[in-house]
Amino acid sequence: MKNENQERTPSQSERALSGIRELLFSGVFTPGARLSEPAIAERLQLSRTPVRAALARLEQEGAVDAIPSGGFAVRKFATDDILDTIELRGVLEGTAARLAAERGIAPAQTLAFQKLLSKIDMLLRATGADLDHETYTACNAAFHDLVKDCCGSSVVAREIDRLTALPFASPNALLMVQRDLPEFHGSLVLAQSQHRAIVDAIELREGSRAEALAREHARLARRNLDVAMNDDRIKARYPALTLVTA
Repeated sequence: MKNENQERTPSQSERALSGIRELLFSGVFTPGARLSEPAIAERLQLSRTPVRAALARLEQEGAVDAIPSGGFAVRKFATDDILDTIELRGVLEGTAARLAAERGIAPAQTLAFQKLLSKIDMLLRATGADLDHETYTACNAAFHDLVKDCCGSSVVAREIDRLTALPFASPNALLMVQRDLPEFHGSLVLAQSQHRAIVDAIELREGSRAEALAREHARLARRNLDVAMNDDRIKARYPALTLVTA
């Protein structure tokens, strides 16, 4: 029987998938560059088989492009495509929030929401460099996961997971941009007020309101992308943005 540590050890497939994703959005490869399976396998210290499978998975997710003659290339992302993806995330998360409100959530889920909101409130007492951005990012991801898990629909949850695997589509994908905005802290305070409003609507069983709030919340990412694409300093600090074209 495997012990607990063995159970938690990522498989070669998982390591290949996460490793290639990290390489793609760290500026290692230029947009349009052909991806070499042997070179990636050597870099990640993996065999070529999981690397090949990971590239095929990433092509299905829309992170890389298949080359007609064989192999894969680094994809370029149109700004409009990213905006459409963010909009669709808002639709899906809005649906999840509405279903959670209409179907009701368990007391344990209500408690989980309240603990998360309290933790984020505590984090936001700090400003500037004193803010624990890593912990905030983890809490933000946990909040969105909880909304998804509370909806009671495996179909909606699966589609949210599929969509947020796309580049720049997850709730945390553009949070790094906010760190470089003069109004950074105010943006996080606004996001937290939206978090609270969404939870309030869910608890009061107000489905339409919960849906509208969740959709509006997703649109914060549109603003972050617009700011980033028009600020060369931000683009220089975040290599993944070089993959985005107008």
